[in-house]
Amino acid sequence: MEAAVMQFVVGKLGNMISNEAQLLGGVKDQVEWAQTKLMEIRCYLRDADSNKTTSALAENWLSQLRDVAYRMEDVVDTFHLELENECKKDPDLLDKIKSLFPNPTRVPGLHKLGKELDKIKLQFEEILKSKNDYRIDPLHDQDSGSGAFDLSKRREVYQDVDETEVVGLNAARKDILDLLLIHDETSTLPQKRKRDQETSKRAVITIVGPGGLGKTTLAHMVYRRAKAYFGIRMMLIVSQQFSRIDLLRKMLSKLDNSRLERCKDVIDLIENLKELLSRNRYLIILDDVWDTKVWEQLKDALPDVENESRVLMTTRDKKVGKSADMRKTYKLRYLDDNESLELLLKKARQFQKPSERCPDDLCKIAVQLSKKCKGLPLALIVLGGILSLEKQTYSAWDRVLRTMNWPEQGIDCMDVLNMSYDHMPYEVKQCFLYLAFFPEDHKIRANRLIKMWIAEGFIPQKDNKTMEEKAEDYLELLFQRCMVQEAVRSPNGLIKYFKVHDLIRELAIKLSREKKFHTVFPKAKGVHQSDSAYRRVLLESCGTQFWKSENVGKMSQKTRSLIWFGQENNLFNLWPSPPCLHKKENNLPKFAEFRLLTVLEIVNVKMSKCTELKGLDRLIHLKYLGFKDCENIEIDCRCFSGRMKNLETLDLRSIHLKDFMPPTDIWTIDTLRHVQVHAYFPILPTDRDLSNLQTLKWLSTTACRSSQFPNLNNLLKLGLTTPHHSNEWDGVPDLLKNLPSLVSLYIAVSIYALNNPYIPQNIVYPRELPNYSNLKTLELNGAWSEGVTLKESLLPPHLVKLKLVDSKLREDPMPELGKLKSLNKLELHYSVYIGEQMNCPEGFPVLQTLVLYYLNVKVLTVGKGVMPKLKNLRNSSHLRLNMPPELRHFQR
Repeated sequence: MEAAVMQFVVGKLGNMISNEAQLLGGVKDQVEWAQTKLMEIRCYLRDADSNKTTSALAENWLSQLRDVAYRMEDVVDTFHLELENECKKDPDLLDKIKSLFPNPTRVPGLHKLGKELDKIKLQFEEILKSKNDYRIDPLHDQDSGSGAFDLSKRREVYQDVDETEVVGLNAARKDILDLLLIHDETSTLPQKRKRDQETSKRAVITIVGPGGLGKTTLAHMVYRRAKAYFGIRMMLIVSQQFSRIDLLRKMLSKLDNSRLERCKDVIDLIENLKELLSRNRYLIILDDVWDTKVWEQLKDALPDVENESRVLMTTRDKKVGKSADMRKTYKLRYLDDNESLELLLKKARQFQKPSERCPDDLCKIAVQLSKKCKGLPLALIVLGGILSLEKQTYSAWDRVLRTMNWPEQGIDCMDVLNMSYDHMPYEVKQCFLYLAFFPEDHKIRANRLIKMWIAEGFIPQKDNKTMEEKAEDYLELLFQRCMVQEAVRSPNGLIKYFKVHDLIRELAIKLSREKKFHTVFPKAKGVHQSDSAYRRVLLESCGTQFWKSENVGKMSQKTRSLIWFGQENNLFNLWPSPPCLHKKENNLPKFAEFRLLTVLEIVNVKMSKCTELKGLDRLIHLKYLGFKDCENIEIDCRCFSGRMKNLETLDLRSIHLKDFMPPTDIWTIDTLRHVQVHAYFPILPTDRDLSNLQTLKWLSTTACRSSQFPNLNNLLKLGLTTPHHSNEWDGVPDLLKNLPSLVSLYIAVSIYALNNPYIPQNIVYPRELPNYSNLKTLELNGAWSEGVTLKESLLPPHLVKLKLVDSKLREDPMPELGKLKSLNKLELHYSVYIGEQMNCPEGFPVLQTLVLYYLNVKVLTVGKGVMPKLKNLRNSSHLRLNMPPELRHFQR
């Protein structure tokens, strides 16, 4: 990991030399020396990274090198900060310096930079004197072993692979269903059975077993099978961060979200839940319970009306099962030798053809490998992930086996996870450690994570790929190694979001602490926090009181990345006042103190009063700024103009903008790659080079009036919307002609558009796009102009995702949509079609996801053989589904 730190600082020094050589003067030689020395040391670090037997003393030596590299980065960035502050006082300062001093010595901070670099040089030389003591030799740049394979090809194959591994769990599923008193029949209704007073009572069943044994997978299997028997089903993750009020709120939101807004306290939540749950037989699954108090704190909300309702809990602690009334504890067993071998080979050979028999020599060594995992499914799956990325040969698998010099009786699951980490390419290791930032059971959005990786400097630009594409490969590698799981993919095959198993997260946290990668507040007991750990800080459910504590001053001078997860279980935050209209809180937070900040992510922070975030304009090194699920937070958009010269990602979709629309000065930031706001940009600059821009949401259609457009050659995603009280589209075709790389287009009509509120035909079918035939995603939100009908021949032929909202079509769209040969996901919302019946007589050959959201349609009929690959149907419209026998399970 230290090698990646060096590489990042080397890149900064290189940019400094190439861009600011005239300003550096006599210090330029020192900067060049530092860059050369860091490149040399990086080779030593790569050797250490590949050496699994590095001693504790050597680890300490590597840590010293990392700290010096961090110090050099701080010195360089502080120089830029001081220079920027002086330029703010005198905007013409740099021009004056360049004209008056060909070899400048009066550049603000330059003398200090030179002195600091001299100190760092001495420190480097002192550390390097002792390198021979640790037997670390330089390992020159080369490809990292397991990374040398075609990920894109394997990503395509993986879309057709069943991700649910159920080896050895079918018998356990039947046992649990028996305990729930449900017969495991293939029919949709359970067999009639004798009822008595005892079986009618609410019962609690607990599945007990160590982490990685498959408890959650088993609970999901039971959840799906029990669908026909229970009128109410819900599955809730409890985890170690247990919050009574949070769980009660989640339960009520699943039953009736409108009631949640009227609840004032815990008593209201419990009474509403009791009333709703009493109306029907229910199954509540509480997954990953750690505390015996969970049942005691929730049972009052789960009524016993003697209708055979059930509660199912999963836990590592058998004491939890004993805490529940009417307890029935099921101890999940380990896999036997045959099951272990089957699961290992299923994962290790997932990319081979099903008909391709496993060679005898591989089977023999697979037996030895599987026994190392002691029948623990997670360990087998992770080991299988390692083997799947190796060559399918005896020598390659034997090389893995020889690294597992463990006792014959096997090892702990953590040892297998550690081995998977050790086998990763060194560039991917720090990406894995970043997973420690996210709370337990958090659903992680891949595109947000990738943008943070890029801002951190983790992703090299090479192999003729963009950094985003390279980061997607790294995430795919983590997935195929089974270090991230439960991944949901977008229609183009890329991972959309995922979760991390709690044991794997524990490994990421453990390694992160050892390598001083990040720190967490509130601090874990007994954990020492070093200065280098303060470079990345996670605020996890610590509330607004953190900003008033003494910790802020201590860490703010070091912090480069700050991720703040709000406190969901605080009543003060759960029922906030109306957004951003009333009295404001001005005492927090003070971001100006974090002057070297590069990444700022704020998630689920919900203020009780409107709070304006101040000091953001002082963060000149900021590259990533993102908000998610926030309330009552306001930003003055003027802070994004002028000084934020390094900003790459700006995601303001879930906060309030003080001036209602972003300023056009934002386009002076040449580094912007992704811009997403809930407002719209009224104009586009014609004199700027926006060639770095890849995402832009939202742009007003009135911004397209000009016949000249900036360089948008690399724009991949564009969102267009009509401004309030207008519906102007005239310039849109001309803009589209200048977007050769566009793959996703989102178009929306303002709900306030009173004059001709329709999407015209030339926008519905945006054929002016140079890349029209390869457009992958198209979303149209608004009524189509009268007379415009849906024609498959006019839509992009390779469309993968199509979303239609309020189109108000007069003809059934399904027969034409069924002709799209590449359509993977189809979403239809609200008044898409004004008729009462839709029919799918044929087609939809590769459709996997169909979303029907509050349509006016009453009946959808699907013909036999239609939608053969459908995996997910979400019907929020409550329309009647007439499905062929092979899809009839979607009707339940």
